[in-house]
Amino acid sequence: MKRAFKQVDVFTSSLGFGNPVAVVLDSDGLSDDEMAQFASWTNLSETTFVLPPTDPGADYHVRIFTPNQELPFAGHPTIGTCHAWLEAGGQPAADDVIVQQCGAGLVTLRKVDDRLTFETPPCNRSGIVDTTLIDSVLADLGLSQDQVVDTSWADNGPGWIGVLVSDVDVLRALTPTWDRIDCKAGVAALTGVAEPGVPALEVRAFFNAGGTREDPVTGSLNGSLAQWLLGDGTLKAPYIASQGVSMGRKGRVYVSQANDGGVWIGGDAVTGVNGMVAL
Repeated sequence: MKRAFKQVDVFTSSLGFGNPVAVVLDSDGLSDDEMAQFASWTNLSETTFVLPPTDPGADYHVRIFTPNQELPFAGHPTIGTCHAWLEAGGQPAADDVIVQQCGAGLVTLRKVDDRLTFETPPCNRSGIVDTTLIDSVLADLGLSQDQVVDTSWADNGPGWIGVLVSDVDVLRALTPTWDRIDCKAGVAALTGVAEPGVPALEVRAFFNAGGTREDPVTGSLNGSLAQWLLGDGTLKAPYIASQGVSMGRKGRVYVSQANDGGVWIGGDAVTGVNGMVAL
């Protein structure tokens, strides 16, 4: 069966400089195995499958797959899928918000300054990381204690551990060997620049997938880092985070905070591939 398909570059307005996600529209009837196999074949960090919602409060339902597992939630697939759904003619029930159903529940999106933003789910694990575990994380990252400002769980689903390092040079020089543990680390550094339109934070995301891998631009991580760093006063919203510099990308993540304290993650998106897939 031929199904509508898009590949969307997220957290950039210039194709090739963000993080791509494959989006299969009209996915009704696909089995779990068929979704998993196709996601393995695309070999992107995430592939999503759009389905009719089963929750009456949602506009659409999305399932999110990496090449080897299904995720309850992820940030750049959320923005990329919503962009693809709207571009394909999706009509939200409300004028001012779009509601996505996913494994983590309902996620609200809206447009701010003509870019999609989503309210990041609250962290389900935060605070101090066990000493043995964080020592292993820092060893894998190749960091010494004097290069680390702070660490914290920053887990809103994928399992991120946050590491704040002393400066951007330390961040960019990282060449981790992810062989001791199986978890995900989000490493960040303050840029020291407080100017409108200039990133205040630079981020890198590492995980073990049969060896060390780095994600170009990561919405879920930026959401959980924001909850941590806004919560302890290290940063103030709104701010921009950059990610992917060390990979030749130019990702930009726009972080804002609502009056109720909710953290919103925004980014541009551009469609690079638009067609049909036989699936």
